[in-house]
Amino acid sequence: MSARVLMYTTAVCPYCIRAKQLLSNRGVTEIEEVRVDLDPERRDEMMQKTKRRTVPQIFIGETHVGGCDDLYALDAAGELKPLLEAA
Repeated sequence: MSARVLMYTTAVCPYCIRAKQLLSNRGVTEIEEVRVDLDPERRDEMMQKTKRRTVPQIFIGETHVGGCDDLYALDAAGELKPLLEAA
């Protein structure tokens, strides 16, 4: 599966790690990771796109999933796999 996944992260974020683990378990092999702790301009970009300050912020294709809890809720609702397949 080669869904396009973009994730805004920081180095020491346990939720980022949990989100990456779940995506990996669902067959995602590649995540485009944007480290907002290393690049403040990208943090501004993230906040503009998502209206949120927290990481991770996850995009699957063009869809903004949200953060780690949102990703797990999507998976629990059975909606993550179809989204990954469509991306």
